[in-house]
Amino acid sequence: MRSSVVTAASLQYSKPAKANVDSSNQRVQNLVVKPRDSCGQVDFFWSYTEEPHRTRRQAIIKAHPEVTKLCGPEPLTKYLVIIVVLFQIACAYLLRDTAIVSWPFLLTAYIAGATANQNLFLAIHEVSHNLAFRAPLLNRIFAVFANLPIGLPYSAAFRPYHLTHHKSLGVDGLDTDLPTALEAIFLDSVLGKAFFCTFQILFYALRPMMVYQLSFTKLHLFNVIAQITFDYLLLHYIGPNALTYLVLSSFLAGSLHPCAGHFIAEHYVFEKQPYNPQKAADLVPVPETFSYYGPLNALTYNVGYHNEHHDFPAIPWTRLPAVHEIAKEFYAELPHHESWVWVMWQFVLDKEVGLWCRVKRHEGGRNLGAGGQDHERLGADGCQPGLTVLA
Repeated sequence: MRSSVVTAASLQYSKPAKANVDSSNQRVQNLVVKPRDSCGQVDFFWSYTEEPHRTRRQAIIKAHPEVTKLCGPEPLTKYLVIIVVLFQIACAYLLRDTAIVSWPFLLTAYIAGATANQNLFLAIHEVSHNLAFRAPLLNRIFAVFANLPIGLPYSAAFRPYHLTHHKSLGVDGLDTDLPTALEAIFLDSVLGKAFFCTFQILFYALRPMMVYQLSFTKLHLFNVIAQITFDYLLLHYIGPNALTYLVLSSFLAGSLHPCAGHFIAEHYVFEKQPYNPQKAADLVPVPETFSYYGPLNALTYNVGYHNEHHDFPAIPWTRLPAVHEIAKEFYAELPHHESWVWVMWQFVLDKEVGLWCRVKRHEGGRNLGAGGQDHERLGADGCQPGLTVLA
C-alpha cells in the first residue's frame, strides 16, 4: 500500500555520520527494531537517545535567533473560541426538536458539530500552552469556557497530561499519548485498528488515567462544576436533544472524521523501517513527529505543523507557518503527511502499520502533573527572557 508519508527521497531519514555505541555491551544507542510476523515488529521502536525536538530547537535558534520573537499569546484565539462556542450553542438550539435518529440531526453533528468541537479540542490545546492570554489564570479559566460545548469536563486534566507529553515525548509510563502494549496486542488487526479509529476519543480520554492519575485540584473542581452547570441549563432551557447533539459532536470529532486523522498522523511511524541491521553505521533514527501542511489546518489551529509545534510549543498557531519558513532548511527534508484521511485509511488497512508503530524510550522527561509556579514557567523553550508562556 502506498505510504501516506511524503519524503524527499525514497527513504527520507538523515543518516548519522557515526552511531554512538555502548562499549560495555556494544548496544547501539539508537533505535532497535525487531521482526514480527504480521507487521515486522514484536515491540515498539525503542529509542536510547533523547527526543529530537530540543536539539533541533537549539540548532534553529542558533541559526535563526529571530524565531524567538514569534513567542507569545495570539489575541485572535479568544475571539475564534467565542464564535465557535456560540455557533455550537446555536446549532444545539436549532436541533432541539429534531429527531436524533434523522439525517438532519446526524449530518449536522458530523459535518458542523464534529468539526466545531475538534476545533475546540485544539483551542484547549493551544490555551494549555498559555497562548490565548499572558496571565496563566486567564488561560485556565478560558479553557473551561472552551470546554463547555464538548459536554464533558476535560480541560483541567488535559493540560498536565499534555505538557508531560511535550516534556517526556515517548517516555514509557509518562507520555500518555503512547498506546499501551495491551492496546497494541489486542487491536493488532484490521478490525482492531478500525475499532481504535472509531473510538479513539475514548482511548485518549481514558488511557491517561490508566497510566497514572493526577491530583484533583481546585481547577478540576471548577471545570466539573462549570460543565455540570452548563449541561443542566442546556437541558432545562433547550432540552435533551441539545446536549445529545454536543456530546455526539464530541464523539464524532474523535472518530472517523477527516480532522481526527491528526491524532494518528502526529506520531505514528508509517514508513517501513529496516530491522536487524548488521552494523551501527547502517542505523538511522526513526522519526517521531510528522507534520501535515494541508487545508485542514485552517480548521484545527495549524496543529498539522506538528514538528514546528514540538520544536517551539510557546509559539502560537498563527505563527507556526512563519517558523517553517524561517527554518525551512530544518523542515524541508523531514517526512510529512499530505492527507489526514489517507492516514486513517492506511493505518487501518496496511498490515505494516499499527499501534506498535510508535517510538518509545525508557528514560527522560518529567511528570508535570504537580502544578505550581515551576509548572507555569517550565519549558518556555526558545522564548525571549521574561516571557511566561509555557511550552
